[in-house]
Amino acid sequence: MAAFDADVLAPTLATADFKTIEPHLAQLDKYLTLRTYLGGYSLSEADEKVWTAVRSNKVAVGLIRKAGFANAARWFKYIEDAHPEVKEKAAGPKKADKKGGANYNIGLSNTDNGVVTRFPPEPSGFLHIGHAKAALLNDYFAKQAPDGKLLVRFDDTNPTKEKQEFEDAILHDLELMDIKYVSVSHTSDYFQELYDTCEKMILDGGAYADDTNPEIQKDDRKNRLPSKCRDRPAEESLAMFREMKAGTDLGRTHCIRARIAYNSSNGSMRDPVIYRFPNFKDKEPAPHHRTGWTWNIYPTYDFACPVVDSLEGVTHALRTTEYADRNEQYHWFLENLKLRKVNLWEFARINFIRTFLSKRKLTKVVDTGRVTGWDDPRLPTVRGILRRGLTVAALREFMLKQGPSRNIVTMDWTTIWAINKRMLDPVVPRFIAVEKKDAVAVTLIGGPEPSYKEDRPKHAKNPDVGTKKVTFGSKLIIDQADAASFAADEEITLMSWGNAIVRGLDKSASPIKDLQLELHLAGDFKTTDKKITWLSSDEGNLVEAELWDFGYLITKDTLEKDDELDDYLTPVTATMTEALVDANIAELKEGEFLQLERKGYFRVDKALGKGPEGRAVLFKVPTGGKS
Repeated sequence: MAAFDADVLAPTLATADFKTIEPHLAQLDKYLTLRTYLGGYSLSEADEKVWTAVRSNKVAVGLIRKAGFANAARWFKYIEDAHPEVKEKAAGPKKADKKGGANYNIGLSNTDNGVVTRFPPEPSGFLHIGHAKAALLNDYFAKQAPDGKLLVRFDDTNPTKEKQEFEDAILHDLELMDIKYVSVSHTSDYFQELYDTCEKMILDGGAYADDTNPEIQKDDRKNRLPSKCRDRPAEESLAMFREMKAGTDLGRTHCIRARIAYNSSNGSMRDPVIYRFPNFKDKEPAPHHRTGWTWNIYPTYDFACPVVDSLEGVTHALRTTEYADRNEQYHWFLENLKLRKVNLWEFARINFIRTFLSKRKLTKVVDTGRVTGWDDPRLPTVRGILRRGLTVAALREFMLKQGPSRNIVTMDWTTIWAINKRMLDPVVPRFIAVEKKDAVAVTLIGGPEPSYKEDRPKHAKNPDVGTKKVTFGSKLIIDQADAASFAADEEITLMSWGNAIVRGLDKSASPIKDLQLELHLAGDFKTTDKKITWLSSDEGNLVEAELWDFGYLITKDTLEKDDELDDYLTPVTATMTEALVDANIAELKEGEFLQLERKGYFRVDKALGKGPEGRAVLFKVPTGGKS
């Protein structure tokens, strides 16, 4: 680190007492003023060392949290929330993973009778990165257990929003994430069983029909008051339930509520609604996309979920911590209905800066043309982030590392993109590109006549990536920005070739059209300040490509509840540069990755010949650091 050495600071923080520690914490706090991490743009060894040292010293922890070291406190909490693996490592060694894979220190209890998990999306939109966490955790636990199973069950109890196209899209996205499930079902498969169960609850005194005005009902629940209908005779409530099923005018004034505890300190236990009519608001009533007009009324999620979980053999239901207050309710339904017990396992939902996950907002930017569709690389949808260039392996690793955390945090995207870069860097081939606009024609004095080709590695450190043909000749092209940085008679390095001396440079011309370089292979590349990329301009050696880069859709880190989306949309979020590229990229297929040296990592969105006017279309992949 520039300001201090972690190897020096960490031992000091670990052992310093109350009298001597404050100057060192002040140094740490000052260094973190404009930084998220100590060692760059992702978790570093320095962060791990210093965080572990602070954690081991109760004096340090207490002062950071209470003595006004705001930046250090922010950093300490962020590492704790966003990187639970650091906390686990500091706590000491864990048992090794039986399968020899990564150990994320997340596990389920009560697994002696097997593990069956379920992923229960509502088919009312496309999966986004928040859903990905739930899906990947369910998949992980199912795969860890012998004969473990993952079920997919669509929670289709609201016909006002749900469509078959969303079901198809969700299953496709699960396949994109390499998630293996054993069956697909729907809550609607159990509508008759749920209806029968509700009738039985009414007859047994566990539920009642309520026609209280919704606003009064809301106030009664808030004030812990019983409904005027709470002591309604079971036969009368059952008759009203059947009126509801028939869709009569009288039935439409009612809902069915579970009779649990109207005065409970837990709001979810205050006689929750378990059956209701769909609320179409200003929309025309529409049929359910699977059951049509068969049903006028539908079970609520809170009622249907525990019942169907039990009926389908789910052993472990994963839920976000937002449902913590409803866990008591979930277990009440199973006990009251004498159904098989289900274990609950909680995890925190995840948010990202400058990102919105609301289906309403996502639908708005799609429908208004701010993005090109649900797979637009600027969207946080599963297909959007994968199209942008996030690998499934990086997505999985990131989510499993977050798994144990119960703290809802707003993550910086740099963390997940840094993991992605770590996975791409050792295996993707390297090529060269020159920006087409104002590309500079170079005559190489002393260059080979005629040109010749050589086999060169696609990756200097990984021969398994293969080789490519590189053309060496006396006619080259280079980037305008490189030429503009040259001084007359300066010695520069042509990467993967040798040194050359700048001749015939006319800086009065802007942009520079051409120049000469005198090949100087005896020169030492260690002595030059500028190492530049280049391409032979021989016929057939260059192809055209579009290089796309994308920014955040919104200008604010976190949208508040009352913020208007239109007020924070970024005016320009996509830029395109036309480039002349090494013709070797013709071998790349859609979805493959490459690195354009000195320009970054890219994913092939359209292979050469498939894009506009036959160009390749390449999307720049963020790396978690500066572009």
